[in-house]
Amino acid sequence: MSDLDLLNQSLARNVKHWRSVRGFTLDVLAARAAVSRGMLIQIEQARTNPSIGTVVKIGDALGVSITTLLDYEQGPKVRIVPADRAVRLWHTDAGSYNRLLAGTEAPGPLEMWDWRLMPGDSSASEPHPTGTVELVHVTTGELTLTVDGEDHVVPAGASATFEANTPHTYGNRGDEPMEMVMAVSVPPVHRETP
Repeated sequence: MSDLDLLNQSLARNVKHWRSVRGFTLDVLAARAAVSRGMLIQIEQARTNPSIGTVVKIGDALGVSITTLLDYEQGPKVRIVPADRAVRLWHTDAGSYNRLLAGTEAPGPLEMWDWRLMPGDSSASEPHPTGTVELVHVTTGELTLTVDGEDHVVPAGASATFEANTPHTYGNRGDEPMEMVMAVSVPPVHRETP
């Protein structure tokens, strides 16, 4: 079996599983994800190779991470993510970046990130769903965390936590690179009530 076939079968199984857990019909999930009912049927039958954009929409609608939807391991497990498998989602030419180190569902999406911001760089984030909490621990340099327009300085060795349902920005106004580890906890998507 090819890697693509394995991923399509995992996606089919996991979309069906999480749709059942959330109590969503095909029509409800299609509406929430802005994906056609026909596409969902093809995905749940492992008869198509959907775009990453479609998988992201479905994951967001189900309140689970992409890694959860594509996970082909079954049963209780310990999952080790090798350093070279961390996903870099943002970077700048100056050398700033973030990397998704690991993620799980507990009981909603929970992610751990590795960040590096070069002097003068910043990264803005839109508000997350109500109930989302972020925790940061600065290991090097100094973070300027701006939450809802208010600046908070977090020096090396310090940690901060905040409700992330308002605009927020991670910035480095210092003269040395800033490095931090961040955890993001998103509330679970609740079942639809009939």
